[in-house]
Amino acid sequence: MPARKKYIFVTFFAMWILLFFLGGDQLRRLVFIKKSGATRSWPHWLDGFLLKSFADPEELQRDDGDHYDQSPKARRELRRSIYKYSRCRMETCFDFSRCREHGFKVFVYPSEGGDPMSESYLKIVASLEESRYYTPDPKEACLFVLNTDTLDRDHLSIQYVHNINEKIQGFPLWNGGQNHLIFNLYSGTWPNYTEDLGFDIGQAILAKASFYTENFRPGFDISIPLFSKDHPQKGGERGWLYKSSLPPKKKYLLVFKGKRYLTGIGSDTRNALHHIHNGKDIISLTTCKHGKDWEKHKDQRCDKDNTDYEKFDYQELLHNSTFCIIPRGRRLGSFRFLEALQAACIPVLLSNGWELPFSEVIDWSKSAIVGDERLLLQIPSTVRCLPSDKILAFQQQTQFLWEAYFSSVEKIVQTTLEIIKDRIFHQASRPRFFWNTLPGGLLALPEYSTHLSDFPFYYLQQGSSPSSKFTALIRAVSPVVSLSQPILKLIQAVSRSPYCAQIIVLWSCEKPPPLSTKWPQTAVPLTIIHASSKVSDRFLPYSAIGTEAVLSLDEQTSLSTGEVDFAFMVWRSFPDRIVGFPMRSHFWDTSRNQWSYTSKWTNEFSMVLTAAAFYHRYYHSLFTNYLPVRIRSFVDQIANCEDILMNFLVSAITKLPPIKVTQKKQHRDAPLPQLLKSAPPSNRNLRFSQRQECVNQFAAWFGYMPLVHSQFRLDPVLFKDQVSVLRKKYRHLERD
Repeated sequence: MPARKKYIFVTFFAMWILLFFLGGDQLRRLVFIKKSGATRSWPHWLDGFLLKSFADPEELQRDDGDHYDQSPKARRELRRSIYKYSRCRMETCFDFSRCREHGFKVFVYPSEGGDPMSESYLKIVASLEESRYYTPDPKEACLFVLNTDTLDRDHLSIQYVHNINEKIQGFPLWNGGQNHLIFNLYSGTWPNYTEDLGFDIGQAILAKASFYTENFRPGFDISIPLFSKDHPQKGGERGWLYKSSLPPKKKYLLVFKGKRYLTGIGSDTRNALHHIHNGKDIISLTTCKHGKDWEKHKDQRCDKDNTDYEKFDYQELLHNSTFCIIPRGRRLGSFRFLEALQAACIPVLLSNGWELPFSEVIDWSKSAIVGDERLLLQIPSTVRCLPSDKILAFQQQTQFLWEAYFSSVEKIVQTTLEIIKDRIFHQASRPRFFWNTLPGGLLALPEYSTHLSDFPFYYLQQGSSPSSKFTALIRAVSPVVSLSQPILKLIQAVSRSPYCAQIIVLWSCEKPPPLSTKWPQTAVPLTIIHASSKVSDRFLPYSAIGTEAVLSLDEQTSLSTGEVDFAFMVWRSFPDRIVGFPMRSHFWDTSRNQWSYTSKWTNEFSMVLTAAAFYHRYYHSLFTNYLPVRIRSFVDQIANCEDILMNFLVSAITKLPPIKVTQKKQHRDAPLPQLLKSAPPSNRNLRFSQRQECVNQFAAWFGYMPLVHSQFRLDPVLFKDQVSVLRKKYRHLERD
């Protein structure tokens, strides 16, 4: 019996010890209950002098009125007061019926000459009005944009527009904001910088910078980047890392240089950045010189911080660092986000709760490090752990995203519109793969296809090749009056190619085409399509084109079957580029301070004319549906330059030059027959001067010069070598 009691006592004692160690915290809470209202004091560590503190205990316990200290209920009430339609979705707050009859059209309210617009909002309006979706008729519109500047809603700003509520309520098209799009860059003001816009947006879609996730309505609102007033409307500068080059090893691993807010929202993160500065490969510099009264809040670090801040140049750090810290400012977004993307400096984001720009379609995990403001000290070890191949992939992706979506206001606006359009026409929307892979979602039209294999850009990713057949498209503008005309010989030569699937004659002549018995007998189908006299009609997306490859030809072109075969084999290796024979070039004329066009036969070129060239049929859809009507109307008006415009378009997409292949005869720019009849001798150079003007017009529309020079020409193996012709596959390509 005593032994049994002994075992029970030992067991009970062991269980008590186990309970004390495993559940000690809960047990201590039950045993040591403090009186209500007592303030818990911070512990005093014996080795506290060895630890670097982010803040004093008194500072941590002090209530400074920060909006983060508000109760959840108070934050919810504030949010409801700002966003009365916080549950809006496309299905509940958007009228799809307005988009059924005329498709996706955008109407911009006409300017009434009231409040002045900021430079940035003028760029947004101009981009909308130059868009292919713009309509001047509100009855055709699917989406509406205000003519009132809503970008800066900080009531302390000089660009703040007052009484917007009264103004928009008086618009007959407002309809509670339904089917409206509102742009905003700055919201709220000191001290809390809430997302209050100062007016009721109703059921409008909000395209906003520095979007807080709690206020963001998924699938309805759009987060856009914060950009400066100097951001270009069109074109924009190229990224600093070119696609074909490897980045050099950077001097710095991680950098930041910026203002340190001494008080208020956003100050916590920036005040802590000095902890990761080591002065070697991690440079983290801040300055207290911000605002008029910064000296009133000056602390003991300010003098040293201000001195160190002046020792480094911001642009030099940006150019020579692998990672760039992007902390939040007063608001969640920052100008330095776009600056880092352009510089191929991988963004390290420290902005908790920020809905990243275009997050609906862009996969930011492939180009940015999303950190946590509360775990700042882990950032250096995190970036050091990334392997070099992943760093390179991140850098390349930053360049792609910059050039595809962020390099200009126009691209930011276009991306916003395309996201909304994909929501409306969901069945024909782009896969997310298109948005995150070259050349980007803006250039992969879902109207054409949503399958990767139908585009010229994705063969490498799929490990496939284009089909082994092509369609010849010959534009005819002259009547056929003789059996010896070049067009008939051209049809015979092309039809003998084993790769030719069909021949289409685009009949743009006023006189009717010959009877079918008058055309040459061919082994492939010959189709006649009646077209207007517009030169842009040659690039319409004809359903009769049944192959991926298109051989574009003029009626005066002279090619042999061997030349056609060789050029097609070359194109199959470069399906995203124009591959052909007649070449032209451009250059900058310093004396006239403009671009010039030249047809001189030199070793350098930047264009391959579509009078004899292969390209992918998708470029017909892009030419017709991507380019605005205005620029195509300009080409049709002068009946010239459609081939130059196609070269501009393809080079803008690929960022690469066309491919020149060897040619037996030199091609010359032939004036149109109607031009020769009507033009006096003094205007015989009119066609060439028009082409000079076209180069400048197109460069202005694109916002930059997309054409790329090249000295690369492809010839057949053993071309002109002193060997037997029996060893040469394309022996007929050599001059007689």
